[in-house]
Order: sequence, then C-alpha cells, then structure tokens
Amino acid sequence: MKMLLQALIVTTLISCDALGIKRKKTQTSPEGYNLAQYERFKVRESLQEISSLVFYRDEDHFMANNDEQGKVFQVGLRTKTAYPSWKFGKGGDYEELVYTGKDWLVLKSNGDLFRIDYLFTDTTESTQYDFPRPGKRDMEAAYYDIQRNQVMVICKTCDEDKRQGLTSVYAFRLDSMAYLPDTAFRIRSSDIPGLAESPSKHFRPSGAAVHPIEKRVYIVASVNELLVITDLQGNVQEAHRLPRKHFSQPEGITFAPNGDMYISNEGDDEYTADILKFKYHPKN
Repeated sequence: MKMLLQALIVTTLISCDALGIKRKKTQTSPEGYNLAQYERFKVRESLQEISSLVFYRDEDHFMANNDEQGKVFQVGLRTKTAYPSWKFGKGGDYEELVYTGKDWLVLKSNGDLFRIDYLFTDTTESTQYDFPRPGKRDMEAAYYDIQRNQVMVICKTCDEDKRQGLTSVYAFRLDSMAYLPDTAFRIRSSDIPGLAESPSKHFRPSGAAVHPIEKRVYIVASVNELLVITDLQGNVQEAHRLPRKHFSQPEGITFAPNGDMYISNEGDDEYTADILKFKYHPKN
C-alpha cells in the first residue's frame, strides 16, 4: 500500500509537469522583512515611468525621476497634489538617481553621470561626466558607497560581460569626479540563487541601494524577478523572488534610516506605477 501511494504521488508530479502546471514556489524574504506584506502607494500620472527612488528627509520627500524627460520629482506618498519637478537636462534615457548627502547624480543608460546643480531652484541645470570606455552598454542601477566615497554603477548588459556569466561594476570617484578606467569588481551569475530559473539567465539589475543598518547592497532586477543582496565587495549573499503579481516592474529601491524598504514599480498598459513599503523588523 505504501509503495502504491508513493507511485501515485510521483505520477501526479510528472503529470503536472507534463501539462505545464507550475508548482507554487515558496516566497522567501531577507531577515527583518516580509516580501508578501507591504503597504502600496499609487504613483501619479506624471511618474508612470518612474525609474528610481531616493528617500529624502521623510515620506513626504522622496526624490525620483522618470526615464525620458530629464526631470527629477519630489514625491509624497500620500499627497493629492501634483509633484514638484525640476528639469536638469534634455530628454534621454535616465535610469538611476543617487544622493550622496551632498550631491545628486543621475545615471544615463549609456553610463554617463549627470550631477544636478542648483536643485530645488528655478535655475536647475547639470554637469555631465562621460563613461570612459567604448562599447555597447545598458546601465540602470547605481548606489553610493560612503566608505569608498564612490558611486558604484552596475552593468545591466555590457559588451565586456557577454557570455562570461559576470556583471561588471564601475566606480565613479567623487573627489576627482571621474570614473576609474577598470572595473571595480564583477558579480558572478553562478553565485545568485534562483537566477537559472528566472526569465533571463544573465543578471540584469535595474536599481540598487545600500541598507543603512546592515551595510549591504540590495539590488532589484526586474527582468530576473529577483532581489539580490551582496556585500560591498560584490559577493552575493542571498536572493529572493519578486513575483510579477506584486512587483510588476521594479526599477527603484531605497531605505529610510530605520531600515524600512521602499521599492518602486514602473507602470505599463496593465499595471499602474506604485511604491511598495516594507517595514523593517530586525531581530533584537
């Protein structure tokens, strides 16, 4: 009887696979968070293509940009009025906004960085710093490493990473306002749990931020439907699924000083752009 029962279970599992029925994957979360529990805030029409998010002062003062207009916006999670905005440059494919505590920098998909000058005034403009290496690239994620005093810029797709199973990370020095010519380090795809089962076998980061308490880098990868956590040297420590039903297109991530995490999703024809808040409950 026991052998018959085991045979029936195996047959059922094989039948489900044959019919294309996917078994439910377990949702895991970083310690201190529950990725299945969040507070959702809809984003106004002017930011349906929200491509970055920075916690600035409080929940009435997030900063964000969309990826076409060369503008940054001040976002209040519960505001009913239009978002104030400041135009820093021409239209283009702008992806990530980084705040160093002193400077605001915007990453363009080709790797160029723009320091925003005179933000919050009617004379806002920017200074451009070119990426130093030739070749095709697409970059969407960057974060500020206070220990190095550098902005770390992560490849999404770069020529130098093709067919190598690696993701290059470059360093922009804030003392010289210039990129270092070589990669700072590279993230190994083979070290990322769940990447092989994701929609893309190549790691494609879309946003990043340093946890203010843990001092680890949290990276959202929309294409891969993953949240990947590394140390400041790029060593992968863990990864967690970001299922499409909750995370329609995660492009931005930021933290409050107390560790509360916010992930922004870009809108499309099916989903409205939103910001998801995850409370931080560290172990005592």
